[in-house]
Amino acid sequence: MKSSKAFTLIELLIVVLILGVLAVIAIPRIPECAAKAKVNTCKANVHLLNSQIELYKVENGSWPTVLTDVTGNNDYFPDGMPKCPFSVPYRYNSDTHRVEPHNHGGKQGSIGTKSIYGLDSSESTGMLVR
Repeated sequence: MKSSKAFTLIELLIVVLILGVLAVIAIPRIPECAAKAKVNTCKANVHLLNSQIELYKVENGSWPTVLTDVTGNNDYFPDGMPKCPFSVPYRYNSDTHRVEPHNHGGKQGSIGTKSIYGLDSSESTGMLVR
């Protein structure tokens, strides 16, 4: 009997079938994962903005009157203000001294009525300690 080092047609078909099944499972999840990544980036940006607002308060003794007081300062954002991946501008609430979280995609809880601190946006005032 001859020893062959080549693949048989059946072996190649099985490999192609397995790759096809994996592709059918993985490909539909790619857009969902990309959307989640954008939402998480926006959450991180809101957290960063609020942290820098608190730092501004500590260093200057008063809250910023507008968001550009913080974002326009190279000491706080040397690479420029973070941008929402969905191109929604961040809004500063001068009553709560917070950047309000966005609600992307209409999913409550992702960035909906609860802020990244786990508080309703009307409850978050002053310095927050995690």
